[in-house]
Amino acid sequence: MTEPERPADAPPRSRRFPTTRWTVVRAAGGTSLPDARAALESLCETYWSPVHAFVRRSGRSEDEASDLTQAFFTRVIEKGDFGNARDTLGRFRTFVLTAVRHFLSNQADYERAAKRGGGQAHAPIGVQTGEDPQRFPDPASDETPERIFEQRWALTVIDTAMARLERESAGADEARLFETLRPFLTGDDGASYADAAQVLQKAEGTVRVAVHRLRRRFGQCLRETLADTVDDPADVAAELSYLLDVLARRHRTSSLNQP
Repeated sequence: MTEPERPADAPPRSRRFPTTRWTVVRAAGGTSLPDARAALESLCETYWSPVHAFVRRSGRSEDEASDLTQAFFTRVIEKGDFGNARDTLGRFRTFVLTAVRHFLSNQADYERAAKRGGGQAHAPIGVQTGEDPQRFPDPASDETPERIFEQRWALTVIDTAMARLERESAGADEARLFETLRPFLTGDDGASYADAAQVLQKAEGTVRVAVHRLRRRFGQCLRETLADTVDDPADVAAELSYLLDVLARRHRTSSLNQP
């Protein structure tokens, strides 16, 4: 699968664009500025799962994959070598995939860090390393490590956007509305407007309007999540298109593997 190319008549990339986490990290280069470090740690939290899946699919055991993933992010955060990142690495996911490939090819250099309790300081990222086996099954398919990385990246972006939307539903009434309508966002086959209307004690037409609004806001949350990981906001549309392509391919593969 190839990434969508920028149109030939697209305007040149502007160097004046809203600040994102990735632009903060790149602009700071190898420095340890607090804002850049915080931005990088946040990005690393998001990308833990895709990297872990890539390492697992590359032939490592669960324990080895967890250790190598931890060692990789320790290196990424502590080294801070982003000042020379090329324009071709303007997407954080592209940078991470390239970096983890290089990291694994030089695994011997970090053997001590890869061992459990090997004396290396762990990356200061508050990420949960245990994963839902239903949501993220063991990558034992015929897919390449790169495909597994992309699939896990897409699912993680969806989850991050969903969490962003859920945080906005802080009030009791809004939280109840969100939980009731969540199945309409996740594509649950059992989602029913009539059932949701009964739970919420609202007219079915009102529920349909609420679902439409929630879907629209979820789309905005997806774009906001992706915007933090690119250099230029103009790339968000292409990233969203690529994400949907990855999910569609995953769905086709899953359908073919159904008994």
